[in-house]
Amino acid sequence: MKRGQGHSRLRAVAVAILVAAARAQALESARIVVSIPDRKLALMEGERVVKVYETAVGAAVSPSPTGSYTIATRIPNPTWYTPGKVVGPGKHNPLGTRWMGLSLKGFGIHGTNSPRSIGRAASHGCIRMRNRDVEELFERVSVGYVVELHGERDAEIERIFGAAREPAAVVVAAAGTPAPKGGE
Repeated sequence: MKRGQGHSRLRAVAVAILVAAARAQALESARIVVSIPDRKLALMEGERVVKVYETAVGAAVSPSPTGSYTIATRIPNPTWYTPGKVVGPGKHNPLGTRWMGLSLKGFGIHGTNSPRSIGRAASHGCIRMRNRDVEELFERVSVGYVVELHGERDAEIERIFGAAREPAAVVVAAAGTPAPKGGE
């Protein structure tokens, strides 16, 4: 071995170890953050937002829980069970194409057979996603991932999801006056 080659190899090994340690630390701090008021889910690595997805959250009569949980199960093409009814995998399954069950029994992140519900408070407490989005997320996470469900906006939620948008203004036309186009 020529003089200097040993140092180059040592440096390359040291860099590889540092990169591996940084990746391991990022995965260790990887988590899912859900803003119930924003109806959005963020995949996080440390403080970095990897991707934000639109979701449906629990309806007023069946709100999504708040708190910190973990992904306890991952099931592709799940079967949906409810008293007196079983729906196997397929286009009629309310869980869509993927189920990620939380450590809080009965709650999870899943797909949907009702994509129009995304962006609404429409579920029975679970976090619903479009099937293509939940399939992507499913491939990126594993059992043990932390899932934080936030019921209120705070500084962290604003940093992740941005400032809250004001509701669209309601335009009321005077009697006999046509409503503006696009205001329906």
